[in-house]
Amino acid sequence: MALSFLEGNEAVAWGAVASGCRFFAGYPITPATTVYNTMLKLLPPEGGICMQCEDEIASIGCCLGASMAGMKVMTATSGPGISLYSENISLAIGSEIPIVIIDVQRLAPSTGSATRGADGDVQFLRWGSSGGLPVIVLAPADVRDCFTLTMDAFNLAEEFRCPVFVASNKEIAMTRESLDLDHIEKPEVIDRAVYSSGDGFLPFKVYKDQVVPDFLPIGDKSLVRQTSSTHGPDGYITTSPDVISASQTRLMNKLNSTVNRYSFHETSIEDSDTMILTYGVTARAAREAGETMKKEGKPVSLMVLKTLWPVPEELIKEKTKNTERVLVVEMNMGQYVNEIKRILPDKRIGFLGQMDGRLITPQRIMEEIKNV
Repeated sequence: MALSFLEGNEAVAWGAVASGCRFFAGYPITPATTVYNTMLKLLPPEGGICMQCEDEIASIGCCLGASMAGMKVMTATSGPGISLYSENISLAIGSEIPIVIIDVQRLAPSTGSATRGADGDVQFLRWGSSGGLPVIVLAPADVRDCFTLTMDAFNLAEEFRCPVFVASNKEIAMTRESLDLDHIEKPEVIDRAVYSSGDGFLPFKVYKDQVVPDFLPIGDKSLVRQTSSTHGPDGYITTSPDVISASQTRLMNKLNSTVNRYSFHETSIEDSDTMILTYGVTARAAREAGETMKKEGKPVSLMVLKTLWPVPEELIKEKTKNTERVLVVEMNMGQYVNEIKRILPDKRIGFLGQMDGRLITPQRIMEEIKNV
């Protein structure tokens, strides 16, 4: 595919197919539907399956079943759909089922405004499942990110056997940009580790130097057990406190202890005591504000986070070590700023938030910098 004029949702679909995704199930919802539309065009020629299910619950359920059978899978929705996904997200966490979930955020709460963007699901994605165990959430800032971060999402889902969210936004998803998919730098495709040690397969046994169990597909020659209940290495339900504790600790640590490996970001460090910290589509306004202020002789540093969860704490501390003031800018009423306050208690943290269906402008950011 040569140079193309793609919207963010289309780039997500192309990134999924480039990663080896061959199963998609979803239910139409603005502004995520064109992910499904594009997968419907791309998957059948590749021998893949694209399904429209009767609702969101069925959609993620079909994806988890296909993933347990060995396929790379993806679904796409918006905030109301994530609500319905919640129980199956917990299943994917606890039973270590790889899945990529695209959340094209729109203005909330509830049905909200289907054609207005916001970043109101940021905390919901992290905490919207029972148990509080971590998930991975990546946040694209433009159409190029939609392609590459989707590929990263598949790699992480396969490597760590977990759900990975791509927290897009209506404005990114439905904005078209030129993208040369033949020459864009792509991450190397990773597949989940497959069990190959002969008989005696235990579906949740973690061997030395591993953080996740090896995989065998359901329906293969070996017996593979899956359960949504608390289980031991053999897949049977257990009430043993020691076994449960070891499993919960591993599920927590396999992501929290490895986040430095996938702390995706863009950072521009200037000779300044002030940094703008942002993510998502707001990064574009922040870049323009930074460029304008530099031309005016008042430079500020900029950090665009593309990994939101687990919080890349070491990265944030390192990049702000010479900064006195940090302005956190996000398209909500303050969902990530408290993480920055927690990580940087010795810094002066300012906040600019907005969730009214409009984009935050560069001028608004520049005005707020003066007040940090």
